[in-house]
Amino acid sequence: MACLNIDTMCEKGEMEKDEYTFDGSVDKHGEPAVRAKTGRWFAGVLLLVNQGLATLAFFGVGVNLVLFLTRVMGQDNAEAANSVSKWTGTVYIFSLLGAFLSDSYWGRYRTCAIFQAIFVAGLVSLSLTSYIFLIKPNDCGDEETPCGSHSTISVALFYVSIYLIALGNGGYQPTIATFGADQFDEDHPQESHSKVAFFSYFYLALNLGSLFSNTILGYFEDQGMWTIGFWASAGSAILALVLFLIGTPRYRHFKPTGNPLSRFCQVVVAATKKWNVEQPSRGDELYEGDEQDLPLNGNRRILHTQGFKFLDRAAIIISKDGGGNNPWRLCAVSQVEEVKCILRLLPIWICTILYSVVFTQMASLFVEQGAAMKTTLSGFHIPPASMSSFDILSVASFIFIYRRVLDPLVARLKKSSPRGLTELQRMGVGLIIAIMAMVAAGIVEHFRLKSADKDCSHDCSNSSSLSIFWQVPQYVLIGASEVFMYVGQLEFFNGQAPDGLKSFGSALCMTSISLGNYVSSLLVSVVMKISTTDNMPGWIPGNLNKGHLDRFYFLLAALTSADFLVYLICAKWYKYIKFEERSIEK
Repeated sequence: MACLNIDTMCEKGEMEKDEYTFDGSVDKHGEPAVRAKTGRWFAGVLLLVNQGLATLAFFGVGVNLVLFLTRVMGQDNAEAANSVSKWTGTVYIFSLLGAFLSDSYWGRYRTCAIFQAIFVAGLVSLSLTSYIFLIKPNDCGDEETPCGSHSTISVALFYVSIYLIALGNGGYQPTIATFGADQFDEDHPQESHSKVAFFSYFYLALNLGSLFSNTILGYFEDQGMWTIGFWASAGSAILALVLFLIGTPRYRHFKPTGNPLSRFCQVVVAATKKWNVEQPSRGDELYEGDEQDLPLNGNRRILHTQGFKFLDRAAIIISKDGGGNNPWRLCAVSQVEEVKCILRLLPIWICTILYSVVFTQMASLFVEQGAAMKTTLSGFHIPPASMSSFDILSVASFIFIYRRVLDPLVARLKKSSPRGLTELQRMGVGLIIAIMAMVAAGIVEHFRLKSADKDCSHDCSNSSSLSIFWQVPQYVLIGASEVFMYVGQLEFFNGQAPDGLKSFGSALCMTSISLGNYVSSLLVSVVMKISTTDNMPGWIPGNLNKGHLDRFYFLLAALTSADFLVYLICAKWYKYIKFEERSIEK
């Protein structure tokens, strides 16, 4: 009997050892991925460390780029701020390029490797350009010693370098998040839980990398040690790339599915051509396609859903279709549902843009507000920008609190589902906390103005007796909202995007942040134009003591409240994507 048990255990262990993944992933040779030899947390941890190091490298340049432009490149404040805005926007635009190449042609591994190599090249080029050409005379570039003029070639090399960094980081970011999620089989009970946890840890890694660059590297660069800061960023990026390549034998892959734009257009064109064709009463009468119509998504089809019925015409078979060989006349249901899925995601995505407007205040108006408060504690100066550390600590804390406390508690209370809050519910909670953050910031500003020196005219730093630590609640609330909104976004867009558009789903998160920056700039311009009169310099003047920044914060709280109501309607209307069960080959 004992021998029989041992034999059974050995046979079971042998089966687990050679078991293939259920989701259709493959190894580096293109063969079905063996579960025990690929993916899981070995690959996941490598990618998390890679993300943390890459984020450190990126923000090592980005966090003080505006100071580099003013102190080293000789730009004025307005020109430097405009240059940084363009550069930041370009980073997120390149995320769409990376997602397109990843989903369509290169695959996620190759896309990550190529764009990380470009990222490293940009950082090394910036370090060399700064050391050889720009930091002249030596030790210039601090607050007291601006650098001299530069040649056209050195300026051109500088801009080529920073835009290589933008291209590399932009193309890499949406792809690495999706590639990390690929390492966990969503059809396996244990690995599916690990996949959900990965997104939380991914966002945590991003914030920890940002914390180091905002504090340690930011200090060196603020003191004029630009070359050290840039070389540290380059070294971090090189180490990130090496770690990424080390994991090559263990990664799981999904084959790219071809150009999604052509598939999208085929559905629209085919549906338009059959505009007058009568629709069938049942979805099962539509063209399901054969194996060549099935995307490379692990042998599963997207099930038909109601809504956007005019697109269903693309899957209606008529005599002119010629046997279904022309995709511009007849499309499979799965292809039609891909288009429906993207159209359903867009309203949810649009509702996240205003949240990003709130989020961007942390790097701009929060800092300006802090600079006008009491920034000394027992004779020690607290840099206003360093208060963002409370945001990062809040993110780390709330990721732990949510995963270990709130999620299990909600799951027990719901009873009907083993899961806690859905992604849409978490994003809604994120919007509510963001409203609270803006209200808190407005209240702090209201009391700051009461204790401010209204007579200061030039340097109004430390012009209020209210301590900068009164900003802690608004930073903590923003951090908590990120855990619900941005982590929820990553999970939602990755889970709801069709299998051939997973990187595009992650890119939607980045473009939301990008548009949030642009909308914020537009909103500030409109508010200043409306609020500026002969007797009033506007709500957000250069001297905040003469303005009403509190009213702007309250305006953002009101706009976010309205956005939350619209979001509730969109979330209620949203229909989740449904797949048929995978055909698992033993």
